[in-house]
Amino acid sequence: MRKYVVGLFVALAALLGASAPSAHAAGLEFGMEDEGLLLSNPQLTPVAVSDWKNLGVDVVRLQARWWVIAPGGSSQKMPSGFHPTNSNDPKYNWESLDFAVGAVRAAGMKVMLSITGPGPLWTSSSPKKKNPRWQPKASAYRDFAKAVATRYKTTVDRYLLWNEPNQKGWLQPQWEKKGRTWVPVSPHVYRSLVRAAYPAVRAADRGSEVVIGELAPVGNRPISAETPMKPLLFLRSFGCVDSRYHSMRSGRCKHFKAAKGDTLGYHPHPKKLAPDKANKDGDDAQFADLKRVFSALDKLRKRHRLSVSSSIRLTEFGYETNPPDRASGVSTALQGRYLQQASYLAWKYKRVRSLSFYQWDDEPAQNLGGGTKRYSGWQTGLRFNNGKPKPALSVAPAPFVIDQAPGSSSGLFWGQVRPAADRRVTIQRRKKGSSKWTNVATVSTVSSGVWSRKLKLAKRASYRYQWTPAGNPKPAPRTSGIVDLSVKEKTRYHASKPF
Repeated sequence: MRKYVVGLFVALAALLGASAPSAHAAGLEFGMEDEGLLLSNPQLTPVAVSDWKNLGVDVVRLQARWWVIAPGGSSQKMPSGFHPTNSNDPKYNWESLDFAVGAVRAAGMKVMLSITGPGPLWTSSSPKKKNPRWQPKASAYRDFAKAVATRYKTTVDRYLLWNEPNQKGWLQPQWEKKGRTWVPVSPHVYRSLVRAAYPAVRAADRGSEVVIGELAPVGNRPISAETPMKPLLFLRSFGCVDSRYHSMRSGRCKHFKAAKGDTLGYHPHPKKLAPDKANKDGDDAQFADLKRVFSALDKLRKRHRLSVSSSIRLTEFGYETNPPDRASGVSTALQGRYLQQASYLAWKYKRVRSLSFYQWDDEPAQNLGGGTKRYSGWQTGLRFNNGKPKPALSVAPAPFVIDQAPGSSSGLFWGQVRPAADRRVTIQRRKKGSSKWTNVATVSTVSSGVWSRKLKLAKRASYRYQWTPAGNPKPAPRTSGIVDLSVKEKTRYHASKPF
């Protein structure tokens, strides 16, 4: 396998100079993530990245896994002679990541790298606990981040600092007990990591974008040091403010200095909630609750408790399906509808710069017993674990939504041609009981393939749109899925039916 990986990487590297993608113009960036496939199954990588390119994926998220790349994983002391800021140190193991980055770039897509822990045991502030997630040393993370940005500065221009720091699987402790009260710890540890790593990354790759946050959308009431933290509470603690956004200056906030990033990253997994169905807990924020994230971000920026732009990137998003997850999944038909609705709403928010789907293939499903978590892994893929497409994959190249406000006789038609084609789509209508499609309007797309047009709606009619993919010789026109307005739905956002 090692010979296979090295040989294939050499071939991909040879293509890199000729196939490097140009900068993506303004619009809703479409991303994909399946690091399990790209980092662990190199024999499947060439076909996967080719499929993603054909699907219109703009950017692929990969993880620079500290615990895999750096040496001395179980040692309490840094290996002798190791120089962590030197990306060419022979003790570093970049092979899998080099291969994945090269494959994505050779296929003509961009890469965003999540520089994430946990690191080797020796990077913990308390290695005797034998828990590498426990309060990683900011200086050690800074050195690793510098090495990553130095190595990939010619092929990567976006870095994400840590993955889901409000979850115990990535950072511990989340809390500590003071008397009878649990108080946050992870936001303060994370702030130290960001403040150390941000300048190191920007110095190593001056033209890069650094994304911070990367928060999971839900948490729980604290009952132990490992309880996952609610994202809005995490953000307030990260900025050292109370629930009313008043500055805090005691405890871990005594010598507060605001963290800096270029953009906030967020993972608004909705579980079973529709993209427009709010979570009742005001400190959680799933997809329909993104305005809560915007509000928190604005307040922290206004009070100079966080230095970051007002826009956000949704760098991980998906719906688990049933099958195979019979505990937490939605039907495959709902997944197809919800992903289109979410794409439209992400565009509608305007402050969202990108939306990345997680994953391409389901992880294997194993029934581990009772409860909602009895199926292991993630089953959010556009394909089942055996590679069979889910219905959502049929509409992924051409999402189509009609936004009809209650009582309105008009609707906002929206879609995104993936990949962007000839800049023109034709909206078509079929009246109830007819088999004939009639052209209604021709609309120009922006460079990202997004288009929109407000039109008067015919009662009980069906709609679709048609476009011609780019290519030479010119390919045959293609059509989107169909929105049937004669079907009653409990939503204003009518999405096309997968086919």
